[in-house]
Amino acid sequence: MTRPLVGIISNSYLINDEYPSHAGGTMNSEAIAKVSGCMPLLIPTDPNFVSVPELLSTFDGFLLTGGRPNVHPEEYGEAATEAHGEFDRHRDAIVLPLVRACIEAGQPVFGICRGFQEVNVAMGGTLHPEIRDLPGRNNHRMPPDGTLEEKFALRHSVKFTKGGPFHRLLGAEEVVTNTLHGQGIKCTGRRVVIDGVAEDGTPEAIYIDGAPGFSLSVQWHPEWNAANDPVSRPLFEAFGDAVRGWAAGRTARGLKSA
Repeated sequence: MTRPLVGIISNSYLINDEYPSHAGGTMNSEAIAKVSGCMPLLIPTDPNFVSVPELLSTFDGFLLTGGRPNVHPEEYGEAATEAHGEFDRHRDAIVLPLVRACIEAGQPVFGICRGFQEVNVAMGGTLHPEIRDLPGRNNHRMPPDGTLEEKFALRHSVKFTKGGPFHRLLGAEEVVTNTLHGQGIKCTGRRVVIDGVAEDGTPEAIYIDGAPGFSLSVQWHPEWNAANDPVSRPLFEAFGDAVRGWAAGRTARGLKSA
């Protein structure tokens, strides 16, 4: 049986600091294949190679991955500063309109880290360039040293809105997650609902109010140890269920028009 297709947003990357490539973390593909039960395919996120209409007609859902470059602040009406870090304008050009199209159509979209921020910006929201510089906030960035296990270790709690979608899905009002990000939500976009916050008040889980399809996004990295982590696994399972539902609907729509 053919698995539904999940497009994984890739990042621009230089191999050996000189060879241009589009890259994606293996753990993203593993989470989609092993936990969501879908076929993962990397998308070369560049408008010179792909278009949003093509992506919508090809894939059944999209995983918006994390990445070192940040959303360019011009996308939310602010000037770039040194604190905003690196950018990937090609990714901005593809993902921001893709998010809006998915939300409108009900096509499943799952945002992680930068993807979480992209969803907010796509809906008209803004970002803080550096969370750790805000009064009362913690340093949410990846630890500079240590093994991968240490970098992705559980570091803070996230508290969900009682009765909200994350509480219902995970069966808990509070969970513990990893944290590997520098930026974060400043002002929410249209219909963006903050459903989970860290101990210092940093938004960590959002959904789109009234969205006809899966629209959950998280600021942490659930793709790490997704098959075994009690917080990560239900997220990817629910996403997979939504993608299968969309694929079945696509097939049904195709049969009706035949």
